[in-house]
Amino acid sequence: MKKQPKGTLVSRPIRRFSWLFLLPTFMAFFIGFVWPFMQGIYLSFCSFNTPKDGEWVGLSNYVKVFNDAGFMNAFKNTALFAVVSIVIINLIAFFIAYALTQKMRGANLFRTVFFMPNLIGGVVLGYIWSMIFDGILAKYNTYLTANATYGFWGLVILVAWQQIGYMMIIYVAGFQAVPEDMLEAAVIDGATKWQTLFHVIIPNMMGSIATCTFLTLTNSFKMFDQNMALTGGAPSVMANGAKINMTELLALNIYSTYNINKNYHGVAQAKAVVFFILVAVLALAQQYVTRKKED
Repeated sequence: MKKQPKGTLVSRPIRRFSWLFLLPTFMAFFIGFVWPFMQGIYLSFCSFNTPKDGEWVGLSNYVKVFNDAGFMNAFKNTALFAVVSIVIINLIAFFIAYALTQKMRGANLFRTVFFMPNLIGGVVLGYIWSMIFDGILAKYNTYLTANATYGFWGLVILVAWQQIGYMMIIYVAGFQAVPEDMLEAAVIDGATKWQTLFHVIIPNMMGSIATCTFLTLTNSFKMFDQNMALTGGAPSVMANGAKINMTELLALNIYSTYNINKNYHGVAQAKAVVFFILVAVLALAQQYVTRKKED
């Protein structure tokens, strides 16, 4: 009789009872994510005060969502904010990372300094930057929430200042992963720094670029605490009898809708489902496009 390897005899019982080891993790995932997610979808079709007293109303909540001028304005604000943030954050983070990988003195110290704003909470940053902006604008007899343009660009500056350091770290890792032999070959062939950057470095960094683009895109759409603390959606205007917050992003709009009164809880939940679908589709599309460029 052929003797079986010892490792095979040990691994068979482990494979047979592997589901026992997976069960606690699966149960935690189901209880903490899957069940609340399914319940949230169901409640988006209900009118409710608490999840237990949901009353089925069909698609009326979704009809209200797409007829809500405030939600449409928040969607427009969020889309514009996402585009501007992706461009500004990634461009600045990329070139800071490029500079810090050129064997400059004190590079590690600069990396730490640039990364530190990411460790500060969004609410704290919002209040700090609101005081900074109001202090600057006071010289011109105005303030941050007096004008939607001020509020929008104030939010862009705040988020860029917070996130550039984090994206910079990812780009630094991407620069360090570029094969040395390709860089040496470019030097031997007489390529300039710009030619090396665009034809050697960037093509080898598509993984880092895809990751940073994905993070800035999803972070922009999920923006809540900074928006609430910095402007709270102000200034507000009245349009067709409805109050519209001019600097309100989607996440803050959902929160504000939920807090109007109990009759709007179902509408807020429907907005949350639409928001989830929107973010998921955009994230998957972005990943598909960047992965295709990687290949």
